[in-house]
Amino acid sequence: MGLFLYFCGMMPDISPIHNWLNSPKPLVVAGPCSAESEEQLLATAKEISRLTNTKVFRAGIWKPRTRPNSFEGVGNKGLQWLQRVKAETGMLTAVEVANSAHVEQALLHSVDVLWIGARTVVNPFSIQEIAVALKGVHTVVMIKNPVSPDIEAWMGAIERVKKAGIDIIIAVHRGFSSFVKTPCRNAPMWEIPIELKRRVPGLPILCDPSHITGKRELIAGISQKALDLEMDGLMIETHVHPEKALTDARQQISPVQLKELLDNLIIRKPSGNTEFETRLDLLRNEIDKLDSALIDIVGRRMEVVKEIGQYKKENNITILQIQRWRNIINDWQARGGESSLDLEFLMRLLDEIHRESIRIQTQILEQ
Repeated sequence: MGLFLYFCGMMPDISPIHNWLNSPKPLVVAGPCSAESEEQLLATAKEISRLTNTKVFRAGIWKPRTRPNSFEGVGNKGLQWLQRVKAETGMLTAVEVANSAHVEQALLHSVDVLWIGARTVVNPFSIQEIAVALKGVHTVVMIKNPVSPDIEAWMGAIERVKKAGIDIIIAVHRGFSSFVKTPCRNAPMWEIPIELKRRVPGLPILCDPSHITGKRELIAGISQKALDLEMDGLMIETHVHPEKALTDARQQISPVQLKELLDNLIIRKPSGNTEFETRLDLLRNEIDKLDSALIDIVGRRMEVVKEIGQYKKENNITILQIQRWRNIINDWQARGGESSLDLEFLMRLLDEIHRESIRIQTQILEQ
C-alpha cells in the first residue's frame, strides 16, 4: 500500500523545510567536501555563516574514496570540530553517513542533518542498516540520488527511511553517471528529479551542482537551472582555500564565490498575474489537445504494427527487416532536417517507437 501511495504522489507526513528551519528560499547547504583540520573547518564556517541563506554547514567526515590510498576523511575527531562550528556560528551541521556506526557517532555529537550518499543509496542492505539505526530518532535525513539513473532505487531509499519513522526527509539531486560525454561530471538528467517531484509533491528537493558539474565555473548555471525547475535549495561545496582542498578541489568554491553566486541568482515566481495565467492556460489547453491527438496517432500506428506482425507470422517472415529499418531512419532524419525538431530527440523518439513495435511483433510471433 505504501508504494501505491508514492506512485499516486501521496507519501504521507513529509515535513516541508520551513516546518523545521526558518530560512529564506532557497535553502543553501554549504561547506567543504571534507573536514581536513579544525582551523580549515572553523574559517570556512565563519565566512559562510555571514550569508543569509546558508543555515546548514556540511562537511565530509568519513570519505568513501574509489582508491584506498586516497584521503578518506579524519573520522570521529571531525565531529568534535563540527560541535565547535555549531557553538561558534549557530549553524546547523550535516555529515554523510554510510552505516549504523556513522549514524550513532553523528547523533552522539549532536549533528543536526544526516545525508546518505549516492554510493550508499544503491545498496538496499546499507540503507536498511541505516534505517534500523534511525528508528526512534528525531532528525533530518537528506538522501542523494543513486549513481545510476534509477528512480526506483532512489524511491526505495526514501521509503526505507520513511518507514523508520523519519518525517523530515530531503532528496538531493547530484546527477548521474553516464556513458555519454557531457560538460558535466555527472549528467543532470533533470527528468528524473522532476519525476520524483511528480510522484511525491511534498518532498523537498535540493540540487548539488558541485557533484553534477565537477567544475566550479559551471556551478552557477546549474544552480540557476535547478531553481528555475522549482527545486527547494542548493548544496554547494565551499572551502576557504578550494585550490588546496584534499578532495574534489576542482568542484569547490570559496565563501566569496558562494556569496557572488547567491547574489546573482534569479528567484522566479511559481506563478504570474491573472493575464499571465490566462494566457498560460490557453497554451496548456492547446498542448492537451495535441497530446490527445498524438496518443491517438501512436495508438493507430501500433494497431497497424499488430497487423504487420500477424502477416509476418502467417508467412514465416523474420520480425526485423534491417533494410526497412534503415529506410525509416533515413526518412526520419531527412524529415527532421526539414523541421525545427532537434534531430537527437527525434532519433530517441523513433527508437522508443521501434522498440515497442518489436515487442508487439515478438509477442504475436510467440502466441
